[in-house]
Amino acid sequence: MYDDLNPKLCQYEHPSSKNGNVNSVGGRSAVVRKCIAKSTGQEYAAKFLKKRRRGQDCKAEIHHEIAVLELMKSNPRIVNLHEVYETANEVILVLEYAAGGEIFDLCVPDLDYRISERDIVRLVRQILEGLCCLHESNIVHLDLKPQNILLSSINPLGDVKIVDFGMSRKLENCGELRHIMGTTEYLAPEILNYDPITTATDLWNIGVISYMLLTQESPFVGADIQETYLNISQVNVDYSEETFSSVSQPAKDFIQKLLIKDPEARPTAADCLSHSWLQQGEFTLFCGPEETCCSSQMSGHTTKCSEEQNVKSSCNGTCSDKEDKENIPEDNSTVSKRFRFDDSLQYPQDFITDFVC
Repeated sequence: MYDDLNPKLCQYEHPSSKNGNVNSVGGRSAVVRKCIAKSTGQEYAAKFLKKRRRGQDCKAEIHHEIAVLELMKSNPRIVNLHEVYETANEVILVLEYAAGGEIFDLCVPDLDYRISERDIVRLVRQILEGLCCLHESNIVHLDLKPQNILLSSINPLGDVKIVDFGMSRKLENCGELRHIMGTTEYLAPEILNYDPITTATDLWNIGVISYMLLTQESPFVGADIQETYLNISQVNVDYSEETFSSVSQPAKDFIQKLLIKDPEARPTAADCLSHSWLQQGEFTLFCGPEETCCSSQMSGHTTKCSEEQNVKSSCNGTCSDKEDKENIPEDNSTVSKRFRFDDSLQYPQDFITDFVC
């Protein structure tokens, strides 16, 4: 979608699959399946995106998602895009496979094993490291939630991989950006009020995610959508002693600084990395407030509480201008022999990018 990112598309036909889409999982506009590289046995996640949704051409939005992944390619906190294929009706993104699943699984109250606050500190730091890089490129994710943050492994607890950039936007391309979009219980107040969106919107979601990891509760979810919206708009958050009995004061302070109605009062991603809660333990920051968080600085690093309800989106800027809609060549003559699809495998993630193109 952005001219300056030059997304690279490799044109291939659909990788062959013995039993079609049996056992695949997906939302209304995307399906993710596990695949294996024939030559190496390496596992990947293949995300199938329809080029037309609800009767509208969505190729520009797919190019946008590819462009973001290309820009963040060397960032270890963002899921890596390996290759892109095409069929007559779909574009398939072959992505890094995150075997640990969603961090949402760490937010449910009936877990046999609860991770320590020290582990949560590490995960939140890593999410912020990825977010810092996105924001330096003026990209807002706009759908950060525990379901869109994966782990490289679960036992031992691995590293964060941020996924699903279908709702993301590049701020300078849209002018003053206003959206009604996202997942109900994670929406920031400015989205509900149809106020301008900035990078601070993503920081609200960091507060929600941190709250959920620490308390195994969703801070704003109500009995219905209307109650959830009211809780968000009034910032009704339970900070009671009962809820935070096993949570440290610095962690509580961190959340309270993020779950603030005024976006301008929230700290930036880089500021958050300097918070005392995230400074505990022996960790090495990729970046501090005075340093850059761009992917080139990071390349040397070794490496559901309620049913989701997604809200349709609309853009008040120029992000859907005709000049942004690049055409994907329709040549499907080359058949890929590098990947096979195995229907006996379990699929890692159900991506729902439910927005109007």
